[in-house]
Amino acid sequence: MASTLDLTPRASARGVGSNADTTTPVYAYTAAGSAFQRATRPDYFGWLDHVRAAAGCTRPIRLAGSLYTVEPGTGRVLDQRHTDAMPDAAIYKACGNRRATVCPTCAQTYQRDAFQLLRAGLVGGKGVPESVAQHPAVFATFTAPSFGTVHARKVKRHTCRNRRRCDCRAEPCHARRDTGLCPHGRPAVCWARHETGDAVLGHPLCLDCYDHDHQVVWNIFSGELWHRTKQAAERWLAKLAQRRGIPRVEIPTASGKTRKVAPVRLSPGKVAELQARGAVHFHAIARLDGVDPTDPDNVVPPPAGFTVDDLVDALRHAARQIAFHTPPHPDRPDGWPIAWGEQVDLEPIATDGSGEVTDGMVAGYLAKYATKSTEATGHTSTRLTADTIGDYADPDGDHTARLIDACWRIGRPTTTPAPLADRPPEPRPRPGFVARWECPDCGTHTRYRACPVCVAQRQAALDAGPSKLASGNPYTRLRRWAHMLGYGGHFLTKARRYSVTFQLLRDTRVQYRRHEHQDHEHPTASGPPGGQLVEDVTLTVGSLTFAGVGWHTTGDALLANTAAALARERHAIGHEELAHELGTTPAGTVPVAA
Repeated sequence: MASTLDLTPRASARGVGSNADTTTPVYAYTAAGSAFQRATRPDYFGWLDHVRAAAGCTRPIRLAGSLYTVEPGTGRVLDQRHTDAMPDAAIYKACGNRRATVCPTCAQTYQRDAFQLLRAGLVGGKGVPESVAQHPAVFATFTAPSFGTVHARKVKRHTCRNRRRCDCRAEPCHARRDTGLCPHGRPAVCWARHETGDAVLGHPLCLDCYDHDHQVVWNIFSGELWHRTKQAAERWLAKLAQRRGIPRVEIPTASGKTRKVAPVRLSPGKVAELQARGAVHFHAIARLDGVDPTDPDNVVPPPAGFTVDDLVDALRHAARQIAFHTPPHPDRPDGWPIAWGEQVDLEPIATDGSGEVTDGMVAGYLAKYATKSTEATGHTSTRLTADTIGDYADPDGDHTARLIDACWRIGRPTTTPAPLADRPPEPRPRPGFVARWECPDCGTHTRYRACPVCVAQRQAALDAGPSKLASGNPYTRLRRWAHMLGYGGHFLTKARRYSVTFQLLRDTRVQYRRHEHQDHEHPTASGPPGGQLVEDVTLTVGSLTFAGVGWHTTGDALLANTAAALARERHAIGHEELAHELGTTPAGTVPVAA
């Protein structure tokens, strides 16, 4: 037992060497303290195993409820568990967000899935036939037009080995001797040689000269422009097949009839990227396929004679030809022109590794944008509402603030009546003839035809709520996607026949995790191993509800993320060892992974 005597005499305060019991500090207020408390619990290792599926997630989803093990066919409940008997009385599930600024671990998983999905469409695998490696394929880049002069880094001749870490000497940004000032009195030239990562890259030389309205409208209609471009390229290829005498293919329909289609078609995969100026541009993989008359969903090579040059010509023709005007808007009765910019890059893809652009390089280049959104512009926010738009939009602010303001201003509802403040007052009724009007919803008395309180609430809900093209005003989507600077499309889109889906990759990962601790017997060349037992299959049905987001304490997050980081490190080391083993194995032998 520890002594409570002081080493030095004291009157009212303890001495400097006091060993008496003092008040125990509350360590749970710090991350290290709460982690220590969690690690000293007897169920610590059970808790680690329980949260392993979402250990690396920064904001996991907590679910509460019951889990039932059901026998298929009969529906008999074999087992029942409730989350109250589990650690923290909840099930942790990874958020699955693709943005690295929100959750780096889930974003890395999404990026790897995107790489596998894109590469499978070029070389096969994951259910895609390996014959696609012989199909003509092109890596295309479609950029937005110019909406004004912006600061840029231009390098005419690269001498660096890695473009991602380019340290070459850049040319002057906008060296012009015939132009001094813009109409607003600002310099229209820039003699600076910008370095990589310069904060002014992508920002206009003059904010008032830049057409922010046109850019956000182009972003919202860029998906339609891509759709029309793909259709124009397919029409060009169909006419080329007709000129070469290749007949159309008859395929059966669901009603039992037959219809004739072109013998060649495109199977693209597209990735969207937001530039530093806030304009979206597309990187696409376009693969040329044929049509199987017996099975239209089958992936077959194109007819003989079609080469990668034909695919390049079709895409270049479509990029130059396609242009349209948007529907009329009160601010622009004639609409805005939508077309591609002058920079259209088309490079053939070599799946055998012989060319400059290979399948792995393209898939890795496109997959790196899986975790990015608007970070290049310096703006990161969630969906904006009528309450938060004032924090980001400013018609006289910087470049990003003006883009957000343009989204909110152009996307305003144009079919609603004029605001109550702008309406002329109704003539006062003569007393004794018309009763005083009272709003049935809130009881407000007013001389207007509509209640000002209820109309304001409905207007605010309309401004912040989702809107669709069916409303008749396609510009209303700009408010919904103001936090994305007007772009409301998906990051990655692909043709149905190009490759597998993200859902298939997720389901495969789930099945692997469920059976990774079981002993597996690998089948031989002659078939499955003899005497293999068929495991009884059971069905797990969950009746779960949302219980919250995030870890309970910062200590839990620290321990879970540390365990996940160690697991990722072991996984990476295993990959390196396996690659080294495969690279040093003598020819003619097949290594067996442990």
